[in-house]
Parts: sequence; C-alpha cells; structure tokens
Amino acid sequence: MKAIRRFTVRPVLPDPLRPLHDLARNLRWSWHTETQELFRSVDPEGWRPEDADPVRLLGSVSASRLAELARDEEFLGRLGEAADELDGYLTGPRWYQNQLARGSQLPSSVAYFSPEFGVTAALPQYSGGLGILAGDHLKAASDLGVPLIGVGLLYRHGYFRQSLSRDGWQQETYPVLDPNELPVTLLREHDGTPARVVLALPGGRSLHACVWKAQVGRVPLLMLDSDVEENAPGERDVTDRLYGGGSDHRLLQEMLLGIGGVRAVRTWCRLTGAPAPEVFHTNEGHAGFLGLERIRELNQAEQNPGQLGGEGLDFDSALEIVRAGAVFTTHTPVPAGIDRFDRQLVARHFGDDGELPGVPVDRVLALGEETYEGGTPGIFNMAVMGLRLAQRANGVSTLHGAVSREMFSGLWPGFDPAEVPITSVTNGVHAPTWVAPEVLSLGARQVGEDRARDALAGGEVATGIGVDRTGTPRRWDAVAAIGDREIWDLRRVLREQLVTEVRKRLYASWRRRGAGTAELGWIDGVLDPDVLTIGFARRVPSYKRLTLMLRDKDRLTRLLLHPTRPIQIVVAGKAHPADDGGKRLIQELVRFADEARVRHRIVFLPDYGMAMAQKLYPGCDVWLNNPLRPLEACGTSGMKAALNGSLNLSVRDGWWDEWFEPDFGWAIPTADGSAVDDDRRDELEADALYALIEDRVAPRFYDRGDDGLPERWIEMVRRTLAALGPKLLAGRMVREYVERLYAPAAVSRRALDVPAARDLAAWKSKVRAAWPQVAVDHVETVTDTTASGSAELGATLALRVRIVLGGLAPEDLEVQVVAGRVDSGDALVDAQITPLKVTGTGDLEDHRVYEGPLSLDRTGPYGYTVRVLPSHPLLASWTELGLVALPDASVGEEEGGPVLR
Repeated sequence: MKAIRRFTVRPVLPDPLRPLHDLARNLRWSWHTETQELFRSVDPEGWRPEDADPVRLLGSVSASRLAELARDEEFLGRLGEAADELDGYLTGPRWYQNQLARGSQLPSSVAYFSPEFGVTAALPQYSGGLGILAGDHLKAASDLGVPLIGVGLLYRHGYFRQSLSRDGWQQETYPVLDPNELPVTLLREHDGTPARVVLALPGGRSLHACVWKAQVGRVPLLMLDSDVEENAPGERDVTDRLYGGGSDHRLLQEMLLGIGGVRAVRTWCRLTGAPAPEVFHTNEGHAGFLGLERIRELNQAEQNPGQLGGEGLDFDSALEIVRAGAVFTTHTPVPAGIDRFDRQLVARHFGDDGELPGVPVDRVLALGEETYEGGTPGIFNMAVMGLRLAQRANGVSTLHGAVSREMFSGLWPGFDPAEVPITSVTNGVHAPTWVAPEVLSLGARQVGEDRARDALAGGEVATGIGVDRTGTPRRWDAVAAIGDREIWDLRRVLREQLVTEVRKRLYASWRRRGAGTAELGWIDGVLDPDVLTIGFARRVPSYKRLTLMLRDKDRLTRLLLHPTRPIQIVVAGKAHPADDGGKRLIQELVRFADEARVRHRIVFLPDYGMAMAQKLYPGCDVWLNNPLRPLEACGTSGMKAALNGSLNLSVRDGWWDEWFEPDFGWAIPTADGSAVDDDRRDELEADALYALIEDRVAPRFYDRGDDGLPERWIEMVRRTLAALGPKLLAGRMVREYVERLYAPAAVSRRALDVPAARDLAAWKSKVRAAWPQVAVDHVETVTDTTASGSAELGATLALRVRIVLGGLAPEDLEVQVVAGRVDSGDALVDAQITPLKVTGTGDLEDHRVYEGPLSLDRTGPYGYTVRVLPSHPLLASWTELGLVALPDASVGEEEGGPVLR
C-alpha cells in the first residue's frame, strides 16, 4: 500500500543537544572535518560519507539515542566546542573585513546568480563544472568574509541519477526531492507565512514561487521553487529539473532565476535587514534577465523611492546604473553552449501582457539581438544580453578570455579582439572541500592542523600573517620538508581507498544492470593499489573526447596489460539526457571496459557526482584531460586532483595552458591549427597520448631507486603541491573577483546617482548620433626621419592629426596613435597606445588639430595608425560604446604609408 500523503516528522532535540540543529543547518559541515566527525559519532552506522546529511541523520536517530547523548559529557564538550567554533567563524572579521578596515572601497553586498550550485551531495542542485564552481565560489566567499548572497533555483528532481543498461546504454531516473528533508529552510514573512515571489505570464496567468534558504557558512543561498499550491500544474513544474524541457520551459526557468531572483534578494534584505547588493554577478547567461528586473525597479520610482529621490528613470538612464554595478562571467568557449531563444517567444513574455510592464519590449529584444556579422536574425542570445547589461565581463582562464574576446568581438566592431572588454579570472577550487583528510593530515605534521586547514581555506590571508606580497600562503612551502617515504605511502593509501570504492560502486552498478551475485566474483580483482592509476571524469559532450583513449584499442590494451609497467583507468561522466551522441560514447567505453581481458584494468563508474569525486581525485596518480583545444573553458577537475598530489596529463587548454610546467605533469601535443580534419586530428592526438604514457609517464612511475621509491615522481608530486597548489585555490579566485571586478563595479555604481545616470545616457545618445560624421581628416609627420623608408631606434616622430568632430566637443573624444611591429599584411602586432593632445582648431570650425610625439622604441618592421574614440570619465573602457573612427585609405596615402624599417 502507498501513503496518500507524505510529510516529515522532525525530531525534538533535548536542550543540551540544541546546537546540533544549527550545525546541521549550516552547510559548513560539508567542508569541516571536525563537525562531520561529531555527526558521525551521533550514529556511526547511519552516517554514510558518500551521501552524508546531518539533517537526514538527526531525523532518523532514536529518541533513546538522543537522550543518551544528552547525558554524555564527552560528547557535549565536543558539541560545545564545535558550536563556539562555528559562531567565531560566522561573526569574526576575515579578509574582507580587514580590507574594509584598511580603507578599501568594497561593495556592501554582492548578489551572485547561477542556474546551479554544487555545495554538497546532500543538496543535489548541480549537473557539472558550472555548478561545482558556483558552490566553491560561495564557500570561498564565506571563508574570506565576502558579503555574498547566492541566488538559484530549487529543482524538485535535481539533475538526474545515471545508471547503465545491460548493454551499457545510459539510463536516467529523476528522484523526487522533498525540501523538508534537505538542509534548507523556508523563507517566511514576519507573520510566519511563506515569502512569495510572483511573475506575470501572458494571458493573465501568474508564476508563484517560494524561497528556500541554504546557509553556506556565512553566505545565504536563496533558491526559488515553483512547486506551490498557487500555481497551475504547468507552472508548478517550472523548477522540476535542471536543464530539462523545451524552449518555453527553459525561458520560464531563466525568467524566474533572473527576475524572480532579484525579487527574492529584495525580500531577503527586507526581512533580515541585510544590506542591499551594490553589485550583481551573473554566472553565465541563464540569469541574464536579472538586469531587466533592475531596470524595471529603476523605471518605477515607488519600488525604491529612497534610491531614486521620488523620480523614475527612463530606460537608457536606468540601463547605465544597472550596467555600472553588473559583472558577467561567460563559461562557454563555443556558441552552441549559449542559451538562445526565438525572438517572438521572448516578446510574448514581456510587455504589458507579461512581465516588466513599462519596459519597452523592443528595447528588451534589442539587448539579446545578434546584430554582428554571422549572427542569426530572430534569435535572442542570453550571453549577448548578459554582455550588454554588464559593464564588466570575464572568462574563466587566460586562454578562455582570449577565446571569448574573439567569439564576441562582433559586439565591438572596429576593434581588434585583443581590445574587446572581456578580461579573465581563472577559476579555482575550494580546497577544504576537495583535499582528502589524509593529505591535510600530512601537511598538518609540518605546520599544525589548524594552520594547514587555514592555508587551504585562505584564512591566513585574513590576517596577512605568513603571506607573500601576492597573498599566497607561504606555509605551502612546508611541503618541501615532507619525506619521500611519507609522500609515497600516502599516495598508496589513497590509491587503495579508491580501489575499495571502485569495487563497491562497480558491484552495485552490475547488480543494477541485472547481473547475479554468482557472475560478479571477478570484481574482487578489479584494480590494484600498486598500479599506476589514471582518472578521467567529466560531462560527456563530444568535444571532451571521452573515447579518445579508445582510438587504438589494441595499443591501449597493451598499456593496460604491460607485464612490468601496467596502467589502470577509472572513468566516470554523464551525458545530457537529450544527447544520444554522448550516450553512444559512454556505451562504447563501457563495452570495452566490460571485456574480460581488460575489465580488471579499466572501469566506468555511473552516476558521477560530488561524493564519487571526493574519492576519485585523491586516489588517482594521473588526471587525464583531452578536450579539443581551445574548447575547454577551464577544466577544474584537474585542479582538484592536483591539490591531492595527482599529476596532470592534459591538452594545454583552460587553466593547464596557463600554469603548465614540466614539474606538474605532461602536456599532450595537439594538432590544432593544422590543416587536418577532425578524424586525422583525433588520430594524431591519440597517438601522442599513448606515446606519453608509454615512454614518459609509466616509466617515471615505475622507475624505483634502491629504497623502492620513484624519486623523480615523488618530486613532481611535491612540486605540484607546493608550487601549483596555491594558484588553484578558490580563495585566490574570489579575491581576484573582489579586487578586479566587484570593487570597481561598486565604485562605478556609486558614481552614478540619478543626475549622473541621466547625463551619461544623454551623452551616449548624442555621441552615437554624431559618430557617423566623426572622421580622421589628415595625418602628417611634422619631423619625418623616415624619408628613406627606415629610421633609427630611439628616434621620435612628431605627429599632427586633424579630426572632424561631427558636432561633438573635443572633450567628448580621445585621439590616439597606435604603434607597434607590423606583420606581412601591415597589421599592427603588440601595439602600444599613446594619446594625442588637442592643440588648435584647424581650418574649419568643426575641426581640431591633435599633436604628440611617437617614440620609435623597437627595431624591425614598424608602423602606426591613429584613431578616434568616445571619451567620458564614467566609461569603464575606451571600447565600451563599440565606436571607433579610423583613417580611410586616402588619409593613409597622404601620410605616406605607415611602415618603418
């Protein structure tokens, strides 16, 4: 029989145990070992590390056990210490507060929007790297004291659970998640009723959502849930699952995330007294509609009269305020990874019959229009809107920043991709979450447990003690003092733990595939704790090339079964439910791994998630990543492995391109840029991968000294931990966001009061209207030392440029000379920019003369050009308006040609 109604009966904790409630409800337990051990002691049998959840645990503990614990003085002492420690963590000053005390201009609060958050396996609201990165961002912000508010959706089915059919085909199930059994609490009004967010839908319908809060250390994470009684069945399902449904479903999810998310933040601040965010950070384009909601707020003065002085703002003025305080992070290096909607679908949901009444629909649509060459008319692009609504944008590695500037360069016509205003902040990972306790203990022997944990969490940076001028904890150097035997013994322990974990998961997987117990005796011999272990785990789109290792199966088999230098491989990953191509890749790998001759050396583990990853990263000696370069934005899985002493074997893409050194692992040679088709490229790169493993990786692992230790391998592990480890921290990443993006955004936002916003919007409108008439009319060298076609290093040219102002004032413009080496096509390379000064009016009223020196500071083919750009003190960059005036061909000829030799 089935129950006709389901609800949760919560335990009543005895008074001495009340602190357990606060410890369970704050997700800091997920990265705090002592708190985890405290809950383990509550019920050693019920606490399962793979899906640990203190809230669920307390709900299953018997009343007699609780009464026993309430009398246990030793347990109560530990509980008191844990509660006091948490209170100190939540209330004490940290890095951010110390920066404020030193006079830094930092935002009062930052709202951080993401479609998914991977904080803990107990809160399965993530699908892959984007969500894990967002979770690590919140945790690091908490450790550093950054006043962040996370905003997302609560999916009642999460992403999906993955299993395999007997023939290796991916199968998906969607378990129902009851928020009352999750580590979240319902946001309520002061009268106790649930707080509600409401969106208007076409046809007079409404989309209601409640708000659940997860507490991530010091950071609240607000998650909107449409499964409420006020909604019709279709609207109740808006937050059913992550990345599911068709275009209309996804659009409603993203409207709820962006528009509803801003309203949830406003509700949170009203109910708690938390400061309103000055900066809004959009983590990928899914939440881009948040900017439109902020424009609506500014349009409608009654929403925040204190901010607007009783006057609503027009669209353009509101847009300037919104852009000034907005940061947009793009995570995809391929256009196919961007959410794009039919223009008419978006139009139906906005305007007087939908959301944001008073905000012109045509202006909304223009924000997402692909107006650049190669763009698709009739398409609304969420990333394009995100870029147009944010004054500051970034990619997630240095290489990804360059790829993003190229990909979105059409939004800034006339500028070279290098000048497109998209910077980069390389991702990091939250070490306390991902570093194995055994690795932490090894470091603790050198500097003490508290200091070792502090180094991983960034706590050292809060005080400035033991930190170099870049903010890197010097205690990482203590790894140098750890002996070879200790490191090698630790690596074997971690490998052995992985072997145990793999066998357990593989057995469960085969049972779900329909195998009987009698068929599975071979699993006891799967993997060997003394064999070189390679890990590969990630999402399974085609560009990540899950099956590149299978390109030559005979050669791979020889590597797996080598008589003296064998390897073993652990693979995991999920394909999107709609991606049959990705599922076929998984099936191909599974079928190979099922073969009796190799199944003890290569395994595929289904249902890859945080719990599996926390065992997988530490237990692998080598972490493999072989995407099509440059399609990996960052690739943080290799970071997590490196923090545990694993060496990377990777294509130089994402972060590995930036920080690769031979001490940290091996770079797989690539054929990108070569005139080869995809099939030939895969063949070449697979061959390079096999050769590296056979000739360099495996020999180094098995090359042992008289003491039985692989000294060169151990030294690479040591160097990886000491030199690479500090760069990989999410604390470093969040500090960069604060210093390079959040703080400047807050300063820009504060500079834009209502009059300034109106003035800036009017100025931009004036400049755009006048720009077609702005021109470079004449360029000449007053003192020309290049008549012979060459000049000496150190010589100076005096330039005079006549500009047509187009009705603008000289202060509206900046005239620059751009000079540097030139290539064979006369394109400037590695150019330097020098502003010229206005010196006269020229022959006509609308002309001005600009002059300045050009120093010839490098040898070889050299050239210059001049250009005119809009100039205003409130612009974040020269390129912000995407406007530039360059000399036409006749001006270049009159000047006599740019190339100097």
